[in-house]
Amino acid sequence: MTMLNVHSIFKSIQGEGQLIGMPMIFIRLSGCPLRCTWCDSAEARDSKGETMNIDQIVEKVRKSAISAVCLTGGEPLAQRESISLMNRLVDLGLLVQLETSGALPIEEVPCSEKVMISMDIKCPSSGMDNRMKFTNIELLSPFDQIKFVVQDERDYQYAKQIISKYEPKCPVIMTPVGGIDLKFLAEKVLRDRLGVRVLPQLHKIIWGEEPNQ
Repeated sequence: MTMLNVHSIFKSIQGEGQLIGMPMIFIRLSGCPLRCTWCDSAEARDSKGETMNIDQIVEKVRKSAISAVCLTGGEPLAQRESISLMNRLVDLGLLVQLETSGALPIEEVPCSEKVMISMDIKCPSSGMDNRMKFTNIELLSPFDQIKFVVQDERDYQYAKQIISKYEPKCPVIMTPVGGIDLKFLAEKVLRDRLGVRVLPQLHKIIWGEEPNQ
């Protein structure tokens, strides 16, 4: 039986990216191979969580009566069984958004219009920029998205270089560390006429640092 380590399952709105504001049920898996300096889900990263099988997880999703699922972490792809879970959710006709760091290969992620990959490319301030697999960018579709969490000028210039070098065919989003102070980032993007979206972390505006929101 396929088992996963689950930190939490909860209802909220998507606070980031193109689907910002959409009601979703979040499946937050435990564990992550990265140690970002500004990690905002360290409790999931460092805990084993509850061991659950796919049937148990799917039953909780069904009871939520929400048709969109965000598979997050931690790092979902650190558990290979997450692929089986995504396939099951897609078979049920649900929209699945996978939040992944870009440090692990995405070749096995289901290729479906029902699956959206949200790849968080780590900037230098995270301390994890050397862990990225940039070959993943070539596998992203126009339906997917890339996110950069930007702390300072160095991060911003790094993100610009990655965009210029790899020319992703999906939308690119920049958000500040902490998710709220947008002005400095918006001004840089306008100055450089950079074709990206500057977005907040909406859940932090609504609920602050309250967990599982």
